[in-house]
Amino acid sequence: MYMEQVFDFLGILQILAGAYLLYEAIKWLVYAQRRAATDPGFFSPRTAVICPCKGVEPGLERNLSALCEFDYQNYEIFFVLASESDPATSIVKRVASQSRRKAHVVFAGAPQNCSEKINNLRAVVQQLPEEFEIMVFADSDGRPGHSWLRRLTAPLRDPGIGATTTMRWLIPNKNNLPSLLLAAWNAPILTMLGENTAKNFCWGGGTGIRKTVFEQSGVLEEWQNSVSDDYSMTTALQRSGRPIVFLPECITVSYVETDFAGLMEFTNRQILITRVYARKIWGAAFATHFLFCATILLGLVLTLGDLLAGRPSMQVLALAFLPLLLAAIRGAIRVTVVQEMVPELKSQIQGQAWIHLIVGVWIPYLYVVNFLNSVVSRKIRWRGISYELISANQTRILGR
Repeated sequence: MYMEQVFDFLGILQILAGAYLLYEAIKWLVYAQRRAATDPGFFSPRTAVICPCKGVEPGLERNLSALCEFDYQNYEIFFVLASESDPATSIVKRVASQSRRKAHVVFAGAPQNCSEKINNLRAVVQQLPEEFEIMVFADSDGRPGHSWLRRLTAPLRDPGIGATTTMRWLIPNKNNLPSLLLAAWNAPILTMLGENTAKNFCWGGGTGIRKTVFEQSGVLEEWQNSVSDDYSMTTALQRSGRPIVFLPECITVSYVETDFAGLMEFTNRQILITRVYARKIWGAAFATHFLFCATILLGLVLTLGDLLAGRPSMQVLALAFLPLLLAAIRGAIRVTVVQEMVPELKSQIQGQAWIHLIVGVWIPYLYVVNFLNSVVSRKIRWRGISYELISANQTRILGR
């Protein structure tokens, strides 16, 4: 009886929370549709697209070629690697040599007290010619559309904006379970960004910023001993009181394929980085996912117990089912938005909608595993390099 009372309380709490999140998801849908209908205009200042690379990943050459094909005249591309011995070097050089836009290949050297990605970014930023007004940061595993750069830079005509940003949408290359789980795990992050600029954060795979704002906010200094390029940039912009604008129309598709080891390496890394660099977000998300998982698990146990004892179980089952239904509806809204934002891939995204409707509702259990790992460990592995995240401003490289 006591456990059923606890479950009733938790179940009603989860339904109320799910209803609120559904309301927020509908607002997010409306915002995304309004943004997609916005004309980016003809704002085209001198722009540097900076893309750090490391190792050969699925579709790398096509991803990098996409950065050379934007419908934006006034830009140059800077591909940057740690060293010429990187396996991706030959592909990067080939793409750069065939690019219709001027493309540079930069070698940054080995990092000392920061991540290799940040060391690569710093190397380009520090030698960037003065004539560049805007810097755009992209990832080598993303494949943005032709209008991506024009739309990402358009709001920066307002000098009061700190940065524009977007988020990735993962499309599995394979239907193996780890790849499906990774796609479903990533999707909820999309709706963490929205119209409220005060709550937004930069995503390193798609962020645009004025060079003057970058310098005035002290991003380079914030990067100096950091492992996270995007959270550190967010910290610098928030400290200077500059808003971050989320652009759903710039959602970046990333094709993925992984195994269970790769799944856990990626998800554990993301959550530990969040714990170190955005503790409030980490704490709220931990509590939310833990209570959701505990409620569903308790409901299933009580339902099974009632069935075995011959007692009515429909009320308990309904309370356990409704939070899952609300989560599935939110997943459907995300899929709907991404289809509208990336119309050229509509059929493919629609064909994988079941991942976010069925697999996605159980993803909180994977998140809980990630959260627990982040409590007991400060170590991550990222593209073949191990790091220890001592603090937001102190990183130790453990080995390559």
